[in-house]
Amino acid sequence: MFVLLMAGVSVFAQTEVEKGMDAITMGTIKGQLGFLASDWTEGRAVGTKGAYMAADYIASIFKTYGVEPFGDDVYSRPSRSQRMSGVRPTKSKSFFQNFSLIKYEPGEEQTFSVVSSGVGSESAVNFGYKTDFYVRTGSVGQTAQAQLVFVGYGFEDEDEEYNDLKKIDLKGKIAVVLQGYPGHKDSTSVGFEKFTPEGRYAKYYLERDKATRLKEAGAIAIIQVNPDADPTLGWSQNQIYPVKGSYYEADKRLGSYYNSRMSMPGSSLKSSIPTFTITPRVANEIISGTGVDFEEFEKTVAEKMEPASQKLEGKSVAFKTSVKSEIVKARNVVGIIEGEKTDEFIVVGGHYDHLGKFDGWIWNGADDNGSGTVGVMTIAKAFKATGKKPEKSVIFAAWTGEEKGLFGSKYFVEQAQKNNMNIVLNLNYDMIARDPKIDTLKNKAAMTYTKANEGIEEITKKHIADNDINLDLSYRASEKPRGGSDHAPFAEAGIPIFYFMAAMHPDYHQPSDELDKVNWEKMLNIIRIGFLNTWEFANSDEYLKTTVKVEEEK
Repeated sequence: MFVLLMAGVSVFAQTEVEKGMDAITMGTIKGQLGFLASDWTEGRAVGTKGAYMAADYIASIFKTYGVEPFGDDVYSRPSRSQRMSGVRPTKSKSFFQNFSLIKYEPGEEQTFSVVSSGVGSESAVNFGYKTDFYVRTGSVGQTAQAQLVFVGYGFEDEDEEYNDLKKIDLKGKIAVVLQGYPGHKDSTSVGFEKFTPEGRYAKYYLERDKATRLKEAGAIAIIQVNPDADPTLGWSQNQIYPVKGSYYEADKRLGSYYNSRMSMPGSSLKSSIPTFTITPRVANEIISGTGVDFEEFEKTVAEKMEPASQKLEGKSVAFKTSVKSEIVKARNVVGIIEGEKTDEFIVVGGHYDHLGKFDGWIWNGADDNGSGTVGVMTIAKAFKATGKKPEKSVIFAAWTGEEKGLFGSKYFVEQAQKNNMNIVLNLNYDMIARDPKIDTLKNKAAMTYTKANEGIEEITKKHIADNDINLDLSYRASEKPRGGSDHAPFAEAGIPIFYFMAAMHPDYHQPSDELDKVNWEKMLNIIRIGFLNTWEFANSDEYLKTTVKVEEEK
């Protein structure tokens, strides 16, 4: 009889994966997100009390699940009596990875002059700050005068079919760049069809990536031109009562997370360059006498798809910027489940910071990115629930500073490279709990992944089908996935990534991103597929399946 009973038990014994899946519960995710997105964490803005409270909470959850700390080294401090009895300081790991950021905003003195040079003469027109120009400064004040170079749209596509920067030297120059991309005003053009970015905030990311490329090409400043917009509408000083926002009405504008910027101190000023926004009359002064016509350029490039970058002969700009700055302490939360291999790592991460609080309003960021942070913690719970040590070691990380520039993940990747860590894969979660308007079945989401690693998509589809997970995923493969989330520093370092996001929505970066709008079932399912994938990849090399063909030696 006993033998029969034991046989019955063995038939119904759970596998490691089933144990992990059972640990991913609705109660877990609701409880964790309920605190992370509560008013007590005050919007979790990087470096604030609320962010530190959230980080302590995440660390305590890791500790509860049995995840080991993997942050900075810390040393015990024996008391005097302990030292006298022979007790010495001991080294251990913390859950926190600490680093500094520079918080800065424009100072009061900003100047901008367009200088025109000819044979035996030179003249300058001096323009007014917030009258004819605005500047996003670098982290330090700068003074310079340099040659102007028109770089068209400053656009470069992945297939190298169009590149505004290919035949132009920007080192030590100031780049004059049009907003948009080839053919963006003509829906019938080849450029419009080929280059129009997808997604509600894709155009923002497009402009940001263009600025990054201009910096990398050696420009010392950027002048942005939008012939179809009037930037002065946002510079007026006579704000008439009342101010009507989408969620409030007041006699003055709310304070904003965007009033200041941040950067990493680093060891150079390479990426810290000013970006100027100018009025049409400044733009016309810049191109006057150069033969460049912005309207004609846009029309011609839409038709011919040929760049027309060139020096603006006889034109330079002299500028001076000033900056108010301070140092802000920040910290990632980092834990590890050690595998059989202690020198091979998968990183599961998502940012826990959001936009903070201003003038009594709190940006709680339930979806962005409380949801992804809960996903990271819950996958850690599932891994421990399997009762088995994975083959690869898995690092679980909650990043800070994402909203200011991916600083937490950038810092982690930089330190990992310095320490020669063998990171083989990154899972990123960012905004995994909402529905777009078109999602009538409330099950749509997107997965971005490194194009060469086709095994990632194959296994994802298999796990969804085998486990009857109600997700309708769109798959977006890219050679080196960019974008405004924490997978980007890993991809830039050549590490394969896969990244889940549910939807952009009207509450993005608004105080209305609250718990009552979360699609809990979708969030649970995205966490389940993330666990299944990561467990598979932690115990096999299936993600390494590649479409890249190795060239034969000649």
